[in-house]
Amino acid sequence: MEAAPCAVSRPPSSATAAVRKRSKRSSSFTKVRVTASASSQQSNSVTLLDYGAGNVRSLRNAIRHLGFHITDVHKPEDILTADRLVFPGVGAFGAAMQVLNQTGLGEALRMYIDKDKPFLGICLGLQLLFDSSEENGPVKGLGVIPGTVGRFDSTQGLIVPHIGWNALQPVKDSGMLHGIEGHHVYFVHSYRALPSEDNKDWISSLCYYGESFVSSVSRGNVNAVQFHPEKSGAVGLSILQNFLRQSSSSSLKTLVPGKASKLAKRVIACLDVRSNDKGDLVVTKGDQYDVRETTGDNEVRNLGKPVELAGQYYKDGADEVSFLNITGFRDFPLGDLPMLELLRCASENVFVPLTVGGGIRDFTDANGRYYSSLEVASEYFRSGADKISIGSDAVFAAEEYLLTGVKSGKTSIEQISRIYGNQAVVVSIDPRRVFIKSPDEVKFKSVKLMKPGPNGEEYAWYQCTVKGGREGRPIGAYELAKAVEHLGAGEILLNCIDCDGQGEGYDIELIKLVSDAVTIPVIASSGAGAVEHFSEVFQQTNASAALAAGIFHRNEVPIQSVKEHLLDRGVEVRMLSMEKTQSNQPEMAPRGAAAVV
Repeated sequence: MEAAPCAVSRPPSSATAAVRKRSKRSSSFTKVRVTASASSQQSNSVTLLDYGAGNVRSLRNAIRHLGFHITDVHKPEDILTADRLVFPGVGAFGAAMQVLNQTGLGEALRMYIDKDKPFLGICLGLQLLFDSSEENGPVKGLGVIPGTVGRFDSTQGLIVPHIGWNALQPVKDSGMLHGIEGHHVYFVHSYRALPSEDNKDWISSLCYYGESFVSSVSRGNVNAVQFHPEKSGAVGLSILQNFLRQSSSSSLKTLVPGKASKLAKRVIACLDVRSNDKGDLVVTKGDQYDVRETTGDNEVRNLGKPVELAGQYYKDGADEVSFLNITGFRDFPLGDLPMLELLRCASENVFVPLTVGGGIRDFTDANGRYYSSLEVASEYFRSGADKISIGSDAVFAAEEYLLTGVKSGKTSIEQISRIYGNQAVVVSIDPRRVFIKSPDEVKFKSVKLMKPGPNGEEYAWYQCTVKGGREGRPIGAYELAKAVEHLGAGEILLNCIDCDGQGEGYDIELIKLVSDAVTIPVIASSGAGAVEHFSEVFQQTNASAALAAGIFHRNEVPIQSVKEHLLDRGVEVRMLSMEKTQSNQPEMAPRGAAAVV
């Protein structure tokens, strides 16, 4: 289905409504009696149960991309009359069950599933089918599948949340997962259901991450997956299409056999976005955070249009795309922020995770309207973001936490992770290297250098900065990382001002310092200039992902070349592949989507 053209240029001038309020549904529904016979929906219509939390736009775009119309659930009866029902569970287990129970949607959902009508639950939509969850709890679930959902055990060094592209292990035939073995799909979660004798008849695939957990279930027409098909590239689109079309196995598309066996290391393309001197949004790149040209009119460096570049990186095989807003846009109402429209447009044809950072904090616009950081993040999620990245605000929150030792519950990290889960919160750390002769000179964690400093210093500590690196703060990168993990961050984006734009490689000492200190994923950033830098950071540190910007924007190092090099060095990554039909004749992947393994 052809998507409407989408362009993002200069910031809009007209004010719009700030934050859309989720309409309150009646909680008086206690029992549903089915009186309707035939459904009035069209054969290509999909009913979507969106209860109002998190990013569902990407799933909507994926369904429309495959040529289907969407009907939204507004009341319990809408569930019972659906021909196909998709439940993209987003957020926390307890909050989701509270909404389902208060609105009557939970009982209607049980009745729909009991009738064995086509159903697909995604991520939390799978977990809610189980008896209960330890998240926010214990909390009672829908009780469709026996078992309790628990948290991954990080006490033995397992990195939690489980974020990234992992392999599936099918355990029984499932039309929806036809041909998926050996291919990576995208996971992002901290809680999982374990296989047991009581639920083994439901399980269609397992995934291994520290232990084997339930990655999908299938019984009759009822299906659910722990991963995100709408974020799993062409593999995910193929899975969605198999469910939506309810095709026979003889007509399903399959994929060229892959070699996925475990969690892959991620290669992330980052786009620094700002308004240039003409007011147009452009992708730029700085050298040690300076984004202006050093010659001519000293204009903002323009490396392309954000939406177009994001689409190209998706086709090139980027595992995630990250947008960093480096323009304040402080005078605009939240509903008018240009980054929101950028996300809406990018998510129409980019079916891998999108992260947005910059400006995630409390602020007051030119009209005097106050917005909390939670409201800002919520609007970004609704516009297509899967994760939000917090920078300066996280530094101030960490400083306060380390000073008092008390979680206030009011910081942006705490508020957003409580509603959307810690896997949705990334903290971006921007440190600068400070050389010292002895670790005793500072109270912060330091490292012994492989190469001495400019005056022969053998040690350095990493001072965190705010305001785009312009202001140093009395806190180190090690201390900040530990603090934000305690506050509820689910991932760390670790930059380095000294290495930014230099092309000489990542700061291995910094990345090792932080990735060894926390049990959440760390993304290495700043300094990549060659394919060897990616294998170096993965082989010498515990980084889960590596991010680059300028080398991709300037076509110096293609993403595919990075991944081929990593494969040669024994690092598992997700690779591009092509789809084929059962007759083994090549067939192009869905339009606008890169086929991936």
